[in-house]
Amino acid sequence: MTKKEILFDEAMLQLENIVRQLEQGDVPLESAIELYQKGMELSKVCSDKLQSAEKQLVTFMDENKEDAGELND
Repeated sequence: MTKKEILFDEAMLQLENIVRQLEQGDVPLESAIELYQKGMELSKVCSDKLQSAEKQLVTFMDENKEDAGELND
């Protein structure tokens, strides 16, 4: 992996900062485009991490249901 792995919380903080800058409206067009692109990348990182966490939780819950079922047999 060529890019440094970013934590979810770090990505969210960066994304919030980008949104704040863009909402102020005093960013030059070229910078705004760069910020928007970076924001979209961070948004995808966050989305991917949330989907991964959801899959892990579902797997964990399913395994616990199976273990509980074995105990009740």
